[in-house]
Parts: sequence; structure tokens; C-alpha cells
Amino acid sequence: MTEKTGPAGPAADASLRPGIWELAWPSILTNLLFAMVGIVSIKVVATLGPAAAAAVTVGNQVFFTLQAIMMAVSVGTTALVARAWGARDFDEAIRTTLSSLLLGVLVAVVLTLPVLVYAHELAALFGLGPDATALAGEFIFWLSLFNVAFAVNFIMSAALRAAGDARTPMWIGVATNLISMLGLYVLVFGHFGFPALGVKGAAIANGFAFGVAGLAFLVLWLNGRLVIEFRARELREAFDRARVRRLLAIGYPAALEQGVFRIGFFVFLSVIGHFYGTAAFAAYGIGVNILSVCFVVGFGFSIAGSTLVGQALGANDPEGATADGWRSLRYAMVSMIAIGIAVIAFAEPMARFMIDDPEVIGYTVAFIYILGVVQPLMAVEFAFGGALRGAGDTRYPLKATMAGLLGMRCVLAVLFAWLGLPVEWVFAALIGDYALKALMLTQRFRSGRWRSLYSNEQLALAR
Repeated sequence: MTEKTGPAGPAADASLRPGIWELAWPSILTNLLFAMVGIVSIKVVATLGPAAAAAVTVGNQVFFTLQAIMMAVSVGTTALVARAWGARDFDEAIRTTLSSLLLGVLVAVVLTLPVLVYAHELAALFGLGPDATALAGEFIFWLSLFNVAFAVNFIMSAALRAAGDARTPMWIGVATNLISMLGLYVLVFGHFGFPALGVKGAAIANGFAFGVAGLAFLVLWLNGRLVIEFRARELREAFDRARVRRLLAIGYPAALEQGVFRIGFFVFLSVIGHFYGTAAFAAYGIGVNILSVCFVVGFGFSIAGSTLVGQALGANDPEGATADGWRSLRYAMVSMIAIGIAVIAFAEPMARFMIDDPEVIGYTVAFIYILGVVQPLMAVEFAFGGALRGAGDTRYPLKATMAGLLGMRCVLAVLFAWLGLPVEWVFAALIGDYALKALMLTQRFRSGRWRSLYSNEQLALAR
């Protein structure tokens, strides 16, 4: 691929950039399907009892904790590939993708080994009963075997979306989700001659689907079927120290943010598990999966905003970058409020669909109501957080997460539990968390300081 030519200037480049909805809807659809798989997974294993549902909740949290460091690579990938694409420097986009992929695979390998050895010990940290802990350890072990495949999927999706191609990750995501759901049916209960593996079967089904997705990305890439080409001669550039440093400089605050998020989430879950028991813990996991519909809509606009802000800055169009950030917020706000209202309206029927235990149902409904209240605040976090990361301003979202999650949610949760208040008060600590983050991110975006953090010259772009 050679550098494209055409009219110069921000206006011309803006006409070449995709629209917000064009980028957002494939990501929303993909993540909605992933959310459906999460709901189906919880529903399937919940038929095995509350201990199984709690085990999968813990296992998924540990699995995504392992991916926190991966955010250092993927966020850097999005920012740098989008900048290069906006500057029409396609060679640098290819090199950045290669560097990101190799770095991501290395990180996945390093993270996998200790988790395989200490899977049970990690599960035990959440304070569940012995049965749930044993099941969670088994789930963590088997799902972690597929970390490398997840890394390939994660990085290639980020690179393609940053280049404006959100549809290829969507189609691969559709296939991945179908494989996951088929695998759940076959392996959890035992069909078509396969043994009934229970919770372990759920982990293997999801992991195998990641493996198929990673392989699909690599086959398409190596055969020249992706918008970002594969060039073997560029492999030597993949280990360029300056590029890797740029990836990590932009990405490491995002990794720390995810680390802070997982630590805070662990503290929050531990408070629920230690003070309120398995029923409340299982309800939290079920509620998060139901409300994930709202999460993924916001995440779709976060991806769109991040891509468009990065491309606009690469095209030397800071005013366009600002406008794209505000448009992302409007789309996210309207969409998340509408879906949040619909989900809250059907909170009890959905909770009853997920599990039969009356105590868990009551807790789940309460959590859905509380989380529904914060949907507008979450829209701000997704839209402006994505825009700032697309500009390479990853430190401020880290500060906002530390303040909101650790300084507000966890402190309030511990206080409410210590005072002996009902678990609904602990759930309500989320309101303070998201309110503080929304305020901080709005102030940062309005300041405009993010527009001049990195110049194209600093990022070695040919413009």
C-alpha cells in the first residue's frame, strides 16, 4: 500500500474519515453479541447452582485482570495507528500493527504462566465458599490457556478499527460468539458425545472461540485481505525501540488504569463476598452481565471517538477532533439512557430468567435499578475517556479512575459494610464513583490540553 494522494488540509482529510455511527455500530453489535454470550454463560452455569454462577463471575474477573496490561499495547495501538492513518502514513500504520502484535503476544505469554500455577490461590482471594472457590480455580486455569489467542484478537481488532475498518472485527466477532454459544451447549451439559464438563466446559468453549478468532485474523492478514497490509520486510521494524517506547508511553497509563480498575473491582467484590455472602455475590455477577448491554453501547462510541480524534489530530485538524469528541458524547448519552430505561423496566423478568433462587433475584433487581441510574454518567466516561485516549492523553483517565473507583466507590463500600447497612447501599456506591469520573473527564476535555500533548513530528509521522 502506498501513501494516498489527494487534496491537502484538514477539510480534505475530514471527508476521508469515517463517521461516528459507521465506526460505532459494528463495535456495538460485536460487543452486544459478546454480552449475550456472557449472559448465556451465566444462565447456563447458574442451572448448576449459585456456587457455579459465582465461580464464573470470579473467573471472568481474573481473566480480564490478566488483560489489564494488554491495554498498554491496545490503547497505544489505537492512538498511533489512528494518527498514522489520519496523516496518510500507511507504512507507519503497518509497522505499528506489527510491533503491537508481537508485544501483545509476549505480554500474554508472560502473564499466562504464573496464573496457570496459582489459579486456585487467585480464586481463594475472593472469599467464597470452598465449592465456589474450587470451581473458580478450574475456570481460571482453562480459560487462561487461551490468553495468546485473546491477545491476537484484541490487538488486530484495535488496529483495524483505528484504521476505520470496524466491520472485519465485527464479522469475526459474530463467528466467535456463535462458536462460544455452541461450545457452551456441547461442553457444559455434554452433547454430541462430549462429556459434561460443567464450569470447566464453559471456560474451554469461550477460550476455543478466541482461538478460532485469532487464527482468522492471522489468515486474513497474511493473505492480504485486511485494510492494513502484512509485509514480511517490515518485520525488522517491529522491534524498533523508538516505536515500542511510543506504544508504551501512551499505553502504560491505560494499563495502570485497568490495573486500578481490577484492584478496585476486587476490593468491591471482596466486600460483597465477605460481608454479604454468595447470593449477593452471584447477583452482582448476573446484574453486570444484564447491564452489559448498556456498557457495550457506550464502548462502541468510545471506540469511534478514539479513532476519529486520533485520525483528526493526525490530519492536523484539532477543531475537528474536538467536534468528534462532543458528537461521540451525544450519541452515547442518548443511546445509553434509552437502553438503560428499557433494561430497568424489565429488570425483574430478566433476573428471574437468569436464576431461580429468590434471594439472588431480589439482589439482582436492586443492583440493576442502581446501575441504571448511572447510565448518563457512564456515557460521559465512555465518550470523553475514549476521545482523550485517542489523543494519547491516557494519564488523565487513569487519575479519574483512581479518584472515582478507589477514592469513592471502594471507600463507601467498606464504610457501608462496616456500618452493617444492607448490600443495596454497597451497590449504590457506584453512583458516587461514576459522578466523580464524569466531572473530571468533562473538565479535562473542555480544557483542550489534550490536543497538543503529542505532535505528528513527535510520533515520527510523514505528513
